[in-house]
Amino acid sequence: MSFQLTVAGKAAAIPYPALIATFFVNASDIDTSIPVEFVDEKSAVSDATAAVKLVTPGGETFVDQLDALDFLAQTFPDIITEKSKSQPWVKFALEKLYNKNFKDLVGDLEKLDAHLNFRSYIVGYQVTLADIAVWGVLRANPLMGSVLKNGVYPNISRWYNYLAESDKKFDKSVELMASSLNELKRAAKTAKTAASGGKKETHKASFEIDLPGAEMGKVVTRFPPEPSGYLHVGHAKAAVLNEYFAHAYKGKLIIRFDDTNPTKEKVEFQDSIIEDLALLGIKGDQVTYSSDYFQKMYELAVDLIKAGKAYCDDTPSEKMREERMVGDPSGRRERSIEENLQIFTEEMKNGTAEGLKNCLRAKIDYKALNKALRDPVIYRCNLTPHHRTGTEWKMYPIYDFCVPVVDSIEGVTHALRTNEYRDRNPQYEWIQAALNLRPVAIWDFGRLNFVRTLLSKRKLQWFVDKNYVGNWDDPRFPTVRGVRRRGMTVEGLRNFIISQGPSRNIINLDWSVVWALNKKIIDPVAPRFTAVDAHLAVPVKLLNGPKTPESETKPKHKKNPEVGDKTVIYADQVLIDQADADLAEGEEVTFMDWGNVIVSKVTKEGDVVKSIEANLHLEGDFRKTSKKLTWLADTKDKIPVDLVDFDHLITKDKLEEEDNVEDFLTPTTEFHSNALADLNVAKLKAGDIIQFERKGYYRVDVPYEEGKKAVLFTIPDGKQVSRYGAKK
Repeated sequence: MSFQLTVAGKAAAIPYPALIATFFVNASDIDTSIPVEFVDEKSAVSDATAAVKLVTPGGETFVDQLDALDFLAQTFPDIITEKSKSQPWVKFALEKLYNKNFKDLVGDLEKLDAHLNFRSYIVGYQVTLADIAVWGVLRANPLMGSVLKNGVYPNISRWYNYLAESDKKFDKSVELMASSLNELKRAAKTAKTAASGGKKETHKASFEIDLPGAEMGKVVTRFPPEPSGYLHVGHAKAAVLNEYFAHAYKGKLIIRFDDTNPTKEKVEFQDSIIEDLALLGIKGDQVTYSSDYFQKMYELAVDLIKAGKAYCDDTPSEKMREERMVGDPSGRRERSIEENLQIFTEEMKNGTAEGLKNCLRAKIDYKALNKALRDPVIYRCNLTPHHRTGTEWKMYPIYDFCVPVVDSIEGVTHALRTNEYRDRNPQYEWIQAALNLRPVAIWDFGRLNFVRTLLSKRKLQWFVDKNYVGNWDDPRFPTVRGVRRRGMTVEGLRNFIISQGPSRNIINLDWSVVWALNKKIIDPVAPRFTAVDAHLAVPVKLLNGPKTPESETKPKHKKNPEVGDKTVIYADQVLIDQADADLAEGEEVTFMDWGNVIVSKVTKEGDVVKSIEANLHLEGDFRKTSKKLTWLADTKDKIPVDLVDFDHLITKDKLEEEDNVEDFLTPTTEFHSNALADLNVAKLKAGDIIQFERKGYYRVDVPYEEGKKAVLFTIPDGKQVSRYGAKK
């Protein structure tokens, strides 16, 4: 017999302590794994302590969380530590903190908050059984959500968030638990569908949508970018979702370049899109070009004219726009088929003066309530040479004609696209029906929008042309290259997109959501270094410090030795930040990764600290000091660095189409500060991601060279606030 944990999915409160303890074991490196089964039935006992059953290899059964937790701690003492010291806190959590009456909770929360003052963990110096139990009960109590968020008890909030975000194994345990609970929800939804007589899901993608008519092995999706700019995060979402569903149904993904507008398109953009998709791990089963089908689309357009379903129109564009707006017919709508053929096949095709005056319009319904059906333009002349076909063609199909035609020809079964096209879906379907083409099912999803962010390629090009940014890879741009240069990881970006799923909701997202996800990727592996602001850096003379500089080898990441080692120099003369130098004579503080010091003299000029004298007090207890300071040995090994921070390019959360971009430009969006870093920074390469302790995360944009500063970009962690009011 092996372990088995069974949880009642509909218990009064989810038994998070037992779940986290179990997944804490499962997340460790030992061979033992405890399977978890959720039963979707109400517990016979309303008390949350009876919502769980743990069966041991010896056949023992525990139906009380207190007993189950006690057994797990006894069985895995190296993983779930400090059993004896934790027991009072486990009992306190299970007996007191499940209470949903805030008035009754106040006293117990005050006790816990006071205990956590100056403590990172409830017991000892790592996650113990006490942390698991208390954190789990707080997670299970719905009352605590707003309490923790609003910081009513700051020490509890700090400790709660620290465990979830900074402790690698605890974070992994919570992640495993959340994944299991999501599986339970999906299973419950499937069962409900089947019980109601609906279609039973046998191969449905985990995004919980039914692609109409989808069959395993036969689904073909496509991602059709226009090579008129660099890939941005909105495009990335479309690409990831199309790839996701193609693979979920064991089908095929087509990457098709919609190259039908030679005025805007460049080989540079085309190549960059392929490179960025590869960076995101997206590789199409087939790469095609709309220009491969120019001849076929021309022939189909001729068929529309012959069927009386399209006509050539030389109405001036302003008047045409006005007629379409009010629902009036064009004066050219009743041109004869012969005249339309002559203009299209001779004048427009050859780009003559007469042809340039005309466009081809689909003859649908000029009075339709849906204005997308009011005889839309489907072909225009353009004399700009095409980057693939040269001067062969003088007219090109409009996107709304090209896409339904090529989708059908290429065998696409499902067109996944943003719901900004929803009004044009009937037009898409009309074109396929009018040409007797195989219909393609459409699924539209919500477009990604971010506050104070432009995703329009036209507006992004404006910033490039006006030299407000360096290029399309500028770290202030929402392009894949821009956010990567700022420090976004591929895994972080993909995780964010997958977390959004194919929802049809349109919301203005805050970038903090994306950067917070990215932080979870980089924090466990980013090496830790030290930097001190060069401006007004304060020299500290350690009167009993080492006579000559000494060096020691230390881990780059205390919690992840695999990151490697670094050299730390200790000297009697060090530098600290001016912001940390507000110290009193006789005050004891901690120099991080060294020990305590006692300040003996502070020299000031006005409010500026000019120098400090202090004595090392290495036998002092760092737990009793309130200030933990970063420091840097003031030796010739210091590395000059330029730390660069950025702000949003625009000041308005959402620009409307009629808004003038220039009216909403952020005055200053790039901020430089000089700093001095430890000698290890000299070895960093472009693209390396690090953390300067107590400053934040950074990506190396320009590595250090003798005589030249290293340039590092700040990586937001989801908590920074814009200098103009919004979260970055």
